Amino acid sequence: MRLDLDALKIFVRVAELRSFTQAAHQLGMPKARASAHVQKLEAELGTQLLQRSTRVVRPTPEGEQLLKRAPAFLAEAEEISALFHASRALRGRVRVELPVIIARDFVMPRVPELLARHPQLQLDICASDRLVAAVRDGFDLVLRVGLVNEPGLVGRRIGEASSMNCASPAYLRQHGTPRTLDDLRDHFVVHYATDPVPVFEYIDGPTYKELPMRSMVTVDNFDVYEAAGLAGLGIVQVPRSALERHANRIVEILPEFVARPVPITLLHTHGHSVPRRVRAVMTWLMEVLAPTVNALMSAR
Repeated sequence: MRLDLDALKIFVRVAELRSFTQAAHQLGMPKARASAHVQKLEAELGTQLLQRSTRVVRPTPEGEQLLKRAPAFLAEAEEISALFHASRALRGRVRVELPVIIARDFVMPRVPELLARHPQLQLDICASDRLVAAVRDGFDLVLRVGLVNEPGLVGRRIGEASSMNCASPAYLRQHGTPRTLDDLRDHFVVHYATDPVPVFEYIDGPTYKELPMRSMVTVDNFDVYEAAGLAGLGIVQVPRSALERHANRIVEILPEFVARPVPITLLHTHGHSVPRRVRAVMTWLMEVLAPTVNALMSAR
């Protein structure tokens, strides 16, 4: 029996997403073609791998067994192929999701060198400060600033972002400069939309705590978050490099009550079976970002 690796890859993606439609969209093929590949695989193995209904697709017990072993098998096949095709040109599409400031200032200026190295590669970059569902939305690579609680992501930490508490001189003239945590009862923070409620995070001995606060404005983009702080709309917790970028337009406050460092991680969505093109882009992004992310996000 000859096992069709392409069909196996399609089965894995369908089983992970529980959807032929989403899997076909991510793989860039018609839904009917994806379904035909899985049906062929089922015929070759002589068993039903997926339960199909109008609402959901889920693996059968036999499909669950295959899903556990297939990624390692596909990864091994990829490695064997790479041994004999190391010089083969990389081709195909790689979808990457990045925060706006990192995409704009650090990645895009360097993309020409990547495409010069791999001219048959297609790079799709989504620049957003919204938290996308990486697997569901079909991204190969995502950069996360903060804790990662999303299943199906594997990756490497690039660094950490240390923060400081800041407010504009105009805000401090209007509301006063807080000296203690109790003083914050009379103050506002700029609310970042990914936080369920407006809070001021601070260190308390060995732990970090959150103090609920009032806010005048809610934003979902980091550039706008900083801009709101500069406009006097509340206290913001931003990277220390903001002092240099905004000079006299921002003032540090409550330096003894800083927020916890935020991890910065580059992750892929391919489990143990990472395509060569995705591995190459991930390696390139690590080369580009590792020297610069800490300079952007952390203390100088």
